[in-house]
Amino acid sequence: MSRFDSYATRYSCIRMRRENGILEVRLHTDDGPLRWGLVPHGELPDAFADIARDRDNRVVILTGTGEEFSGIRATAGTRSLAQGITANAYDRVHWEGRALLMNLLNIEVPVIAAINGPAWRHCEIPLLSDIVLASDTAAFQDSAHFMSGMLPGDGMHIVMPLLMGMNRGRYFLLTGQTLSAQEAKELGLVAEVLPPDKVLARAWEHAEALAQKPTLLLRYTRLMFTEYLRKRMQDLLGYGLAMEGLALMEQTGPEE
Repeated sequence: MSRFDSYATRYSCIRMRRENGILEVRLHTDDGPLRWGLVPHGELPDAFADIARDRDNRVVILTGTGEEFSGIRATAGTRSLAQGITANAYDRVHWEGRALLMNLLNIEVPVIAAINGPAWRHCEIPLLSDIVLASDTAAFQDSAHFMSGMLPGDGMHIVMPLLMGMNRGRYFLLTGQTLSAQEAKELGLVAEVLPPDKVLARAWEHAEALAQKPTLLLRYTRLMFTEYLRKRMQDLLGYGLAMEGLALMEQTGPEE
């Protein structure tokens, strides 16, 4: 069991506040938009585990800071931060990558995403939420992987084909496609598109309504919704991360 005061200020890339059992989790880098890297990759698995172990949490809202949910956006010539990594160092990435999404899915209360702007990197994290709301300025891209020279094996290969359909998901991952908020809604990735200044307030409206429900109704509904996702992750996530690491070794190892 975790207690809120033991983890609320533990993480450098997360701000948390809780009111009446509703936990708001705001991702950031130096109080600006989250810039993906080894710090959030290492902190988010532990944060999600702490949140999951705290039974005083009744609903979780996941949001970002400023005008973007997460970045950076890849441009021509962008290379992955993991390129040049050693096999021993990648072992940490493999462990954290498995724990990140599994610990998120192990949160046993409804999770609401309030996507405040473009999610250029790891958009699968907010898209795994039970209710997904997006700003009309939001956009979705997998800028961290194939288009940056890295295999999309850390959950994107599971989540995007599952949400978008197999062919659309593979196209998205292989081409670096950018989806607007409206396109994401049309594809069923997003439930509501709102003005930027309304997204978080709307998430709180949903959270307050959910928090009125009986505790076990909340917890067991979330468990039911996530069971299939956890099974898919258990089957395919470690394999995908292993393939990701092997592909990096080809780029960084000596010539045969």
